[in-house]
Amino acid sequence: MSETAIATTNLTKTYGDIRAVSELNLCVPRRAIYGFLGRNGAGKSTTIKMVLGLAQPTSGSARVLGMEAGKERVAIFERTAFVSEKKTLYPLLTAAELVRFSRGFYPTWSDEAVQKCARRLEIPMKQRFDKLSNGNRTKVFLMLALSQRADLLILDEPTTALDPVTAEEFLRMLAEDALDRGSTIFFSSHQLEELERIAEYVGVMDHGKLLLQARLDDIKNDFRLITASGSGLPVEKTPQIVSVEVDGDSCRYFVTNDAEGFATELKRNGATVTESIPLSLRESFLQLVRKE
Repeated sequence: MSETAIATTNLTKTYGDIRAVSELNLCVPRRAIYGFLGRNGAGKSTTIKMVLGLAQPTSGSARVLGMEAGKERVAIFERTAFVSEKKTLYPLLTAAELVRFSRGFYPTWSDEAVQKCARRLEIPMKQRFDKLSNGNRTKVFLMLALSQRADLLILDEPTTALDPVTAEEFLRMLAEDALDRGSTIFFSSHQLEELERIAEYVGVMDHGKLLLQARLDDIKNDFRLITASGSGLPVEKTPQIVSVEVDGDSCRYFVTNDAEGFATELKRNGATVTESIPLSLRESFLQLVRKE
């Protein structure tokens, strides 16, 4: 069995002259919570559609749970719960009726999970879907997804319409589900604070490109903003140096690994290191997308 839940190879999607996704190489480990970050229009939803076989890539390929996206779409959906950015269900059915309708399609369905979600997310189960607020419609979608007990959950901006209290409760349930069942959760969002609380891995996308893919702990432990002054300072980007800002004889470096070794090398070459600041996920994200 592959240890990768989602793997893409040079996945690309163009619409005319617009390159929505460019040579994307995602690697989402099984039994992990992977936060897929990006601004609106970064290409996150297009990526998800190609991964699920809902959109044909212009080039490249994707595999989900060891299966080829597109060619094995039905088999992938049997083991995957998907919450779309656009949340629409049968408008005349109540939440309880939607549960009864959905139950027969999924052999791993859990009525216990339905009851837990309905209680903890405070879902009005007897109200018609078309009469629900946007927030309650989102809750119904999330309940149906979690109740499938799927091997893989793909969630595209799932908390957008939720109030802060409900969003926090949902994140707790996600983390519990992943721990209890060993599910893989692929969570697309531009809400950094949410992902920072639950994600183990993070991918950052902007303008269709994957700018970063790393463990969240590695970002917190290794990423640094280093300021140095002197002559002959390096100004070229490398795999270690994501960006360089030059101001006279001073440089500010965004470094993604071995920051201590990098600072030591600068000093060895006569530079003065005046600052070495660890970065949060939010700060790293802003550094990346600003440079992009």
